[in-house]
Amino acid sequence: MELFYYVVFAGFGAVVAALELTKTARDRINTSTAFNSFKNNYLLVYSLMMAGDWLQGPYVYYLYSQYGFGKGEIGQLFIAGFGSSMLFGTIVGSLADKQGRKRACITYCITYILSCVTKHSPQYRVLMLGRILGGIATSLLFSAFESWLVAEHNKRGFDQQWLSLTFSKAIFLGNGLVAILSGLFGNLLVDAFGFGPVAPFDAAACFLAIGMAIILSSWTENYGDPSESKDLLTQFKGAAVAIATDEKIALLGAIQSLFEGSMYTFVFLWTPALSPNEEEIPHGFIFAIFMLASMLGSSIASRLMAHSSLRVESYMQIVFAISAASLFIPVITNFLVPPSNVKGGSISFSGCIQLVGFCVFEGCVGIFWPSIMKMRSQYIPEEARSTIMNFFRIPLNMFVCIVLYNVNAFPITVMFGMCSIFLFVASILQRRLLVISESQKSNWTAHREREMEAEPLNI
Repeated sequence: MELFYYVVFAGFGAVVAALELTKTARDRINTSTAFNSFKNNYLLVYSLMMAGDWLQGPYVYYLYSQYGFGKGEIGQLFIAGFGSSMLFGTIVGSLADKQGRKRACITYCITYILSCVTKHSPQYRVLMLGRILGGIATSLLFSAFESWLVAEHNKRGFDQQWLSLTFSKAIFLGNGLVAILSGLFGNLLVDAFGFGPVAPFDAAACFLAIGMAIILSSWTENYGDPSESKDLLTQFKGAAVAIATDEKIALLGAIQSLFEGSMYTFVFLWTPALSPNEEEIPHGFIFAIFMLASMLGSSIASRLMAHSSLRVESYMQIVFAISAASLFIPVITNFLVPPSNVKGGSISFSGCIQLVGFCVFEGCVGIFWPSIMKMRSQYIPEEARSTIMNFFRIPLNMFVCIVLYNVNAFPITVMFGMCSIFLFVASILQRRLLVISESQKSNWTAHREREMEAEPLNI
């Protein structure tokens, strides 16, 4: 059965390499030297930030268990992280618009480094503090950096289409290649060198410190609305009004919450789904396969977004529909494939089918990230970008906390079925977003044509 994993891994690796190497001039975006320097600087920083995040992920649960905590206590620690991201992270993220996005990125580094330091303590209170700090850092990671990039890109006068290139490369590297290398490096530190499960957190702190040094030395500050007359409550009200009055922003927030909620639920469920009878599965190798599939998706997204005639809103409704179908596969196999009652052993036939479906879903995740970033850059107003982006994460974090709290209350097939329904709804909402954006675009074009017709000719 190991051959099956190697075949899948090699297959995805070959396809990713082929897509990258066979790009033609039509698939590439012609850019300037100044932009390339700016893009490479951001990609270096973003990769270091993601390395700091990916190094920790595989070892959080393991470290807590090594300290002697049970499943219930560990679950409480995880819930505290998502709850912190929902409450405190929203406030800290909103401060980025007024106090500066560069400062917010530095705050992310400092907060996450402190979170890593707490992992050296086996005391529950200290670990809880670390989870709260980690939740705040996560909110900043997924709002402050993107907000800084969009504002700085526009401030320097670069072509709007070039943003899609930075987004797709950031996901290809940060959520693909860096994730794989981080997993291998973490495994090397813990198993090969025998430094123990806290070593990846120390390595993460080092990468974060390097990234912070680059930010301090090479980034300039930018703001959303630096007006001193607006306090935090006024910013919240302004963001809420923007979401309530602009249907495009509201749809974008709902789509993001539905997809990311399903994605985080999948993260919790894929292991028990592939090993319901305690089958021996190579978790690290499967994780690497998932990351390769995500890299494949981001590579596809870069090709799609390179064509100015193809709208993101159009192809994403298809991506959401494919995602819904891929996560519905465990439900189908539960009814069509006879269950195996043999404990242990290698992955079952049903597990192989599900693994293929999960890889398809990860490919959709790779397309989703740069595409949603592109849509956010178009629809979210600059003066409240970080605030609104963190508002989007409130329902997401609430959903994940509820799932974590009730993860043992429902069968896995019910949870996957729920995720599939959410993704199907996201596809419908994406269709609505496409219709609205096309309608407004046609109305603007017609209005512009009438203005030109009304203008007198200068002879």
